[in-house]
Amino acid sequence: MKEIRDIIDAYNKAQSAGKQTALATVVHVEGSSYRRPGARMLVTEDGKLTGAISGGCLEGDALRKALLVMSRQQPMVVTYDTTDEDDAKLGVGLGCNGVIQILIEPLLPQNSDNAIELFKVLLAQRQAGVIITIFSLHHKKAAEQGTIMLVTEEKVKTGFLQNKSLNDALLTDAVEALHSHISTIKTYVFNNEYTAFIEIVEPAISLIIIGAGNDAVPLVHFANILGWQVTVVDGRANYATADRFPSANHVLVSKADHILSNIKVDSQTAVVLMTHNYNYDFLVLKTLLNSEVKYIGSLGPKNKLQRMLDELNEEDIEITEEHLQHIYGPVGLDIGAETSEEIALSVIAEIKAAFSKRQGTSLRCRETPIHVREVAKTFYN
Repeated sequence: MKEIRDIIDAYNKAQSAGKQTALATVVHVEGSSYRRPGARMLVTEDGKLTGAISGGCLEGDALRKALLVMSRQQPMVVTYDTTDEDDAKLGVGLGCNGVIQILIEPLLPQNSDNAIELFKVLLAQRQAGVIITIFSLHHKKAAEQGTIMLVTEEKVKTGFLQNKSLNDALLTDAVEALHSHISTIKTYVFNNEYTAFIEIVEPAISLIIIGAGNDAVPLVHFANILGWQVTVVDGRANYATADRFPSANHVLVSKADHILSNIKVDSQTAVVLMTHNYNYDFLVLKTLLNSEVKYIGSLGPKNKLQRMLDELNEEDIEITEEHLQHIYGPVGLDIGAETSEEIALSVIAEIKAAFSKRQGTSLRCRETPIHVREVAKTFYN
């Protein structure tokens, strides 16, 4: 999400300066690649790049192709085959052993439904949405359509799309992606062949840090770098100040049992209890226990968390297995952290792993591919 926000900011600046822009999007990958479908990069007519579609190897060639797209004002798909032994001779040299399809589309200011405008609509509301991008996977000379549709629970916002049968099929699959939270790549045959990248885009993680001590400072800093929305809460007005946490989105002074009155939480929210005040942390845990929050981390020893859970049981508050799946204590991955900065790193890593449904183990121990491999499906009329 941070990459998309950076791209929107760069696009707005380019528009203000009257510069042409194009958007490069990884739409399909076979085999291994540095970035997966959904990676994006904005290119301006003066060669400025925002975002990334590779580890730096494709950007130079993609820039040249983007300038051509701006000149022609027509989208195009560029294929990079890194399985070819002659790949290094072409100056690409990824060493990833995959086939990467990049869609490059001009961003026309007169088109109120261009890709960036659709992302603006999505980011204006904190909810998941589906972005649909149409491209030609097998017919390189076919006219490309690009990013054409945004679907959320509340509404559908479309760009240029004339084929009603295709439109209906895309809407059906977009709703399915919203419910499953899984992106797909699908080919539709309605007289002509269309391939769609149906991409689920989740809101940025909202990190609520309960405690405004000095050890919260690096945690706020790391979360800000990742583009997460950060809120710091404490009952002590002299600690919870904007001056102490300039990179936080919100800094609040609140009583522990009034947290939900001051903060909106959802399924993309993580909370870390780190006030070093047992009673305050306990009341916050009690308040959040049956909320939508999917991650609650407790700083401190395991027996502290167990004591809180025991006290909740004594108050006839049932602690279910589902509750325990979302509660982490001691908070953080086991990386041997000692300093506040190292502890913040371990906490951020555990939150990311939890939301990605990963275990946080070393990648060298992984026996399956790092990224989920997208499977192209075909739907016939």
